[in-house]
Amino acid sequence: MASNSLFQSLMNLLPAPLRNKYFLILVVFFFILVFLDKHDPITQIRLQRTVNRLERDKKFYQQKIEEAEADRAAFEQNKERFAREHYKMKRPDEDVFIIVEEE
Repeated sequence: MASNSLFQSLMNLLPAPLRNKYFLILVVFFFILVFLDKHDPITQIRLQRTVNRLERDKKFYQQKIEEAEADRAAFEQNKERFAREHYKMKRPDEDVFIIVEEE
């Protein structure tokens, strides 16, 4: 009986509109949705950050793939030039001078 009187005294502290049983059920429902549910807002924010990071990584790797395809196309057009520029290959009777352009 003491717990019932304690509950009644707490209920009497609330304003009349907040003592409505439908309002209390609604508050409990929102509490469950926000804090206890598997799809709570904190998890959703974390998942969205992960998606954004993965999309940035995807763009980065797509750019790298395009650069590699451009290098492959340049290699297919002139294999000797590619070997000389990238691997500094030379013939036995010639000297190679590397000129680096400053930015």
